[in-house]
Amino acid sequence: MPLDPLTLRPLAPSETATYLAPAKVNLGLSVRGLRTDGYHELHSVMVPLVVGDELEIAAADTLTLRVEGAALPTDERNLVYRAARAYLDAAGVSGGATITLRKRLPLASGLGGGSSDAATTLMALARLFPAPVNLPALALTLGADVPFFLLGQAALAQGIGDVLTPLPVPQVPLVLVNPGVEVSARDAYAWLDEEEAFTPPLDVEGLLAALTAQHELPTFNALQGPVAARHAPIQAALAALLTAGLRSPLMSGSGATCFALAASDAQAHAAAQALQAQHPAWWVVATRTL
Repeated sequence: MPLDPLTLRPLAPSETATYLAPAKVNLGLSVRGLRTDGYHELHSVMVPLVVGDELEIAAADTLTLRVEGAALPTDERNLVYRAARAYLDAAGVSGGATITLRKRLPLASGLGGGSSDAATTLMALARLFPAPVNLPALALTLGADVPFFLLGQAALAQGIGDVLTPLPVPQVPLVLVNPGVEVSARDAYAWLDEEEAFTPPLDVEGLLAALTAQHELPTFNALQGPVAARHAPIQAALAALLTAGLRSPLMSGSGATCFALAASDAQAHAAAQALQAQHPAWWVVATRTL
């Protein structure tokens, strides 16, 4: 999981550290409406997972980024690079850093990979180059989801996703399935706007109680209907998770990754193996919440 720079000793400039940039799922996502500033008012339960991308970071004379596992740019078009540049400038660091990003998560998948990579970069550089920088404020300039990943725990996200209230979500095993579809968050929200299919707040207390009791979750994803209607593979993924004996299948974020809860780690791993065998082209992972 991301390391909190405020509770750890500073790294020596010669040290290289490796960090997990955790994925997230939305255990529920309500889109309350469109704001006057063009953003959407959200009410979502976001939970980090023990699976994610990997970042290796060390001090250097200049800022350089290398990406493994995906064909992504390595300059200011990359959110990790922008996060690093933003922190180094805010901290007044004259040097830079060598960063290697190892992509383990699918791209444009609703798992928050890019936002988590950016937040982890900020925390890693704050540990490497300690300075009185307001990380949450800096994170928000990079994206609405980035501040969530500074928390390192589940939270109720409101506003545009930047008003965060930590939640006591129990550790839960689950299975992630991505059917190989990339979904633009911009498109997902535009489709919702076309239908004006805005939704009421989530039943957060009911959701937490259902997680503890291993019951079906009283939840929904407001984006799931508009997105799944345009991407049949997402419908297939949700159906496959249910057929595999898992509960409460749901699309995460703007998709295309879907997930469902398991009663145990053993059930999650068995279901993931079965799903991978049935759908070899899909990305399937058994994991759990942090």
